[in-house]
Amino acid sequence: MTETAVENVDILIVGAGPVGMTLHLALAAGGQSSLLLDRRPHSALQADPRALALSHGARELLEQIQSWPTRAATPIETIHISQKDGFGRTLLDRADYQLPALGYVVRYRDLAAALATRLAPDRLLAEAEILDIASDADGATVALRHAGQLRRLRCKLLVHAEGTPGDEAGVKVAAYGQHAVICEVTPQAGHQRRAWERFTPDGPLALLPLGDEYSIVFTLPPEKADAVMALDDAAFIAALERQFGRNMKFAAPGPRSRFPLALRMRQTLHRQREVWIGNSAQTLHPVSGQGFNLGLRDAWQLADFLLRDGVDRVDLAAYARSRRLDREGGAFFTDQVVKAFSNDCAPLKLARGLGLWALDIFPPARHFVAKRMIWGARAWP
Repeated sequence: MTETAVENVDILIVGAGPVGMTLHLALAAGGQSSLLLDRRPHSALQADPRALALSHGARELLEQIQSWPTRAATPIETIHISQKDGFGRTLLDRADYQLPALGYVVRYRDLAAALATRLAPDRLLAEAEILDIASDADGATVALRHAGQLRRLRCKLLVHAEGTPGDEAGVKVAAYGQHAVICEVTPQAGHQRRAWERFTPDGPLALLPLGDEYSIVFTLPPEKADAVMALDDAAFIAALERQFGRNMKFAAPGPRSRFPLALRMRQTLHRQREVWIGNSAQTLHPVSGQGFNLGLRDAWQLADFLLRDGVDRVDLAAYARSRRLDREGGAFFTDQVVKAFSNDCAPLKLARGLGLWALDIFPPARHFVAKRMIWGARAWP
């Protein structure tokens, strides 16, 4: 039997979602070639029901590769943070930072489409099934099946930008006992480009302006999520309004989907000539919308290292060290917020209210939080 010939590429990126495509396009802008692999047909991205909360910092990065979906992005001009049945609130306003918006809400499919228009057709292998990966000190060899053919690709660097860290050695997992129910609803009084982060004993409830609607992330214990998913539209709206606990009315809910929530952190970002970025490196709780923005910064910083040092000389350990503050800071922040706010403990409710009140009346503390939400560790200190 004839052995399959080996095809050589410099950089192989597994995962052609927005993070993988961002890395590919950032490298291409600097003159470095790479090849994208994806197990799905590329049209599958258009069926993804999620909305993404992108920081203004993410917009700045995507504009550099001409991939910002201007018409599809709804600006967030203010963010109202509060707790149900408790005092204290904080209001973040884009005017405090001389920005057009604090962030934006974009449908996953629209961001993917904006990135995909920049791809050269021969730089993506869609519907590619990876059969085996053999890594060594000089690179990696990937055996795959594509278009009915067996192929072997040899690369100097293999980048994992797809999937989430599994239950394996070297992955730290903390389950929250919460599920996120997501859908879109129409606010009867409009949203005025305001996002809401409303903390309840069951978990955070986020309302994100998207077009004329709100994209909601309704966090609940699994059994309550079961019940909410089974409700008809009218009962679902009533449950949402009760959970929000303010005088706001909603209508016209769209299709609902759900997923379990956990913090998953890959402890080592590289192994020989393999490196992990985005959700394959870490998945965070969706509170404050940090996870996807963190993944984009992973891609951008890895591209910086590769373009500066070259694929043959890049120091992956140095790249991993450079991401430590951003990754661990984002994970710690979201984890502590979820644990501190997802309960009905009276002393903690008082402490939370005092904390929200203090942020609101003490601008330096509020700006410290807001700038890290917008730019991550790039805003340090």
